[in-house]
Amino acid sequence: MQEGEDYVYDEVSGEWLSAADLAHRKAENVDVQVRDAVGNPLVDGDSVTLVKDLTVKGANQTLKRGTVIKSIRLTGDPQEIDCRYDGIKGLVLRAEFVRKR
Repeated sequence: MQEGEDYVYDEVSGEWLSAADLAHRKAENVDVQVRDAVGNPLVDGDSVTLVKDLTVKGANQTLKRGTVIKSIRLTGDPQEIDCRYDGIKGLVLRAEFVRKR
């Protein structure tokens, strides 16, 4: 152990690692591929189109098929994407309901 270096317990491996090593391991594991309804890979910043009508819980609003969502963000989960839409904060969509534009 080096003096002044922070160590963190990694629950996945059950080891005590330096904070820098843990951050490096997590960065390596982030390589998750997210695919849309037809199998196209999605990346941060893509625009997508909805392939079916979706009722948004808590917003009392329905997003219609064909609605364009711009500038998506990947969450690290292969099934979910984070995005913004007018009047809806914190919108998370399932990748199976969108198609890349």
